[in-house]
Amino acid sequence: MQQFGWKRKEKCRTGNHGKPQESEGQNQQYRNPKWKRCMWQAGISAFLLSLGFTYYYLDKTVPDQLNIVAGEQEEMRFPLLFQSTLEMKGTEASEVSLGNPSNIPSNQIRISGNQPFQMLGTKEGSYQMEVRLFGLLKVKEVQVDVVDENYAIPCGTPVGIYLKSNGVLVIGTGTLTGADGMNVEPAYGVLRSGDYIEAINGKPLSKKEELIQAVNQSGSEKVTLDIRRGQEQMTVSMSPVEDEDGTYKLGAWVRDDTQGIGTMTYLDLNGRFGALGHGISDSDTGEVVEIQDGALYETQIMGIEKGSSGKPGVMSGVIYYGPGSQLGEIDANTETGIFGTAGEALRSRISSISEPIPIGYRQDVQIGPALLRSSVSGEVKDYQVEIRKVDYSTGHRTKSIVFEVVDQELLSLTGGVIQGMSGSPLIQDGKLIGAVTHVFVQDSTKGYGIFIENMLSH
Repeated sequence: MQQFGWKRKEKCRTGNHGKPQESEGQNQQYRNPKWKRCMWQAGISAFLLSLGFTYYYLDKTVPDQLNIVAGEQEEMRFPLLFQSTLEMKGTEASEVSLGNPSNIPSNQIRISGNQPFQMLGTKEGSYQMEVRLFGLLKVKEVQVDVVDENYAIPCGTPVGIYLKSNGVLVIGTGTLTGADGMNVEPAYGVLRSGDYIEAINGKPLSKKEELIQAVNQSGSEKVTLDIRRGQEQMTVSMSPVEDEDGTYKLGAWVRDDTQGIGTMTYLDLNGRFGALGHGISDSDTGEVVEIQDGALYETQIMGIEKGSSGKPGVMSGVIYYGPGSQLGEIDANTETGIFGTAGEALRSRISSISEPIPIGYRQDVQIGPALLRSSVSGEVKDYQVEIRKVDYSTGHRTKSIVFEVVDQELLSLTGGVIQGMSGSPLIQDGKLIGAVTHVFVQDSTKGYGIFIENMLSH
């Protein structure tokens, strides 16, 4: 027993007050000022990173602008992570009240998480609402527009679309074989995919044929091209090359128009229309085509290829061009759709089928049943869908709504959402709330939609 006790005492000599030596090292580590400083810095960095993420998250998820109808109490939800204060600012802030009418003060409210709150605008106009995290840190200002109730006719009508580009669009450059048998790339490093050629040697262009003719006339002499590259205007020079067939070329593929079939979303009370819910992009550059003008034409759907997993379906048809078949004029091709003025014949046709209904804003869109209006069967019909998810932020302008087709008739006919249905109106609780924009490639029964207010604000 004594020997055992002696061994324990001997072992303790290597420690500090009966503790193993490694414990002393740990205590020294905790008492090390440098180590404490590192711990504080790490803690502060983590706090600032968390705060920065929260600020970024709220800035992206809280919309920049809201529309509310004058005289109607609207229920809102912001996906706030923590307690936040909302406050109307300015001399006329009292025209928009937050919370219930009995709230004091009526221009300020505190909310947390996904807690709903109410807004009531009594006078049309634009107002500013400030969002502050914990009531202190200003996250952003939201423009609140109090508007009169707006109406439009949901259409669901297929139309032929023709767009004329604003300039001759360069879709790519490449190699050509010259008359001497040598391979050359005259446009390489001079022109880029997505450029718009507006003039050659100072002469404006509207058609690709005009460009081809001017290049041939110049022969091997250097030509000057006025081009538009994004927001930048520039002038470039290059020498055409004689091809094997004796013609002169720049070594660039160009296009001056595009066409296709889509669905008309709405017709407003002034005869203005919106369609597609997304812009028409060039198939080669992937960029939204900058247009000079365009037109709607009569179309006839000839067949439907059903969608399946991994393979979106498509509507095929013919477009009837000509003065007698033109239905309207297009003046804008934007990220959120194509827009223009409908002709008298199209207005009469749509008005005889459907009635105007109120516009529903983003706060009106709720998870649950809705209707999709389409003419895929040959006549305008409403089909049952379920809205599965709503993104109330302004980040995904053309993918704010996720829905699923549950109508057995539509599923039997198309398999769900197919190409050509873009622009089909979405209706909920008697209001026009959005339009179909994209199909889920791996699940054709599901699709994305755009808020109708995003189309109206193009």
